[in-house]
Amino acid sequence: MQPKRILLITALLLLPTLLLAQAPVAQPPAAQPGQGGPPRGFGGPPSPANQPFARDDARHKGFLEIAKAGNIDLLFVGDSITDWFANPRGNNPATGRKVWDASFGSMKPANFGIAGDTTQGVLWRMQNGELEGFKPKLIVLMLGTNNINRNPVDEIVDGDRLIVEEFKKRQPQAKVLVLGVFPRNNNRQPDQTAALRTTIQEINSKLAKLADNKQVFFMDIGDKFLTSDGTLTTEVMPDGLHPSEKGYQIWSDAILPRVKELMK
Repeated sequence: MQPKRILLITALLLLPTLLLAQAPVAQPPAAQPGQGGPPRGFGGPPSPANQPFARDDARHKGFLEIAKAGNIDLLFVGDSITDWFANPRGNNPATGRKVWDASFGSMKPANFGIAGDTTQGVLWRMQNGELEGFKPKLIVLMLGTNNINRNPVDEIVDGDRLIVEEFKKRQPQAKVLVLGVFPRNNNRQPDQTAALRTTIQEINSKLAKLADNKQVFFMDIGDKFLTSDGTLTTEVMPDGLHPSEKGYQIWSDAILPRVKELMK
């Protein structure tokens, strides 16, 4: 076979490979703010606990309508622990609803807790309409447990600090009651419970410094949930995290006198 013919055949055989090598590789679309990536620090590398992360969902939009309707004197903000104090849990009624109604029902309350939320999500929600349309006398914040094992302690505390700053900026007439993160058990790894409690104590010791005792106040009621030897029973928190009705009664009893005082 002639050399020119061999070269021609070789070139034809290599042509598809050369074309594929030069073809651009399709890239995924760039993530937009609040889209893509791990929502609220879950399911992947977490976003910093002191940076807002959009959770523009039905719950948020529902809270916007409640806010616009006004008539709120007492606002609770947080995650599932706050959420299930007053709002339904799936197909079941809210675990603490009877306690909520008996303790706070006459105070024109609103509950802006969302199960699974973190400092990132709450910070975004407070910056995007949930503090507009009403003028509460008191805002109660208990938040940070969902950030543990995902974010450093100082970021978690700074996330709560930035949320408090949003309260002060957007609701300057309101008092703010920051609650320490509640104690937890690690039911999947019981040997890790002590380390988890230590982290929570560190968070709470730093959250206490947010209080100026003029507009912002702090309470750590964690010991109210524990027995004298530090045990967190399933009677109080069946899954080691979320209060039972008895747990919500403990919460209410612990803060109700302070709530009434701050709302005067």
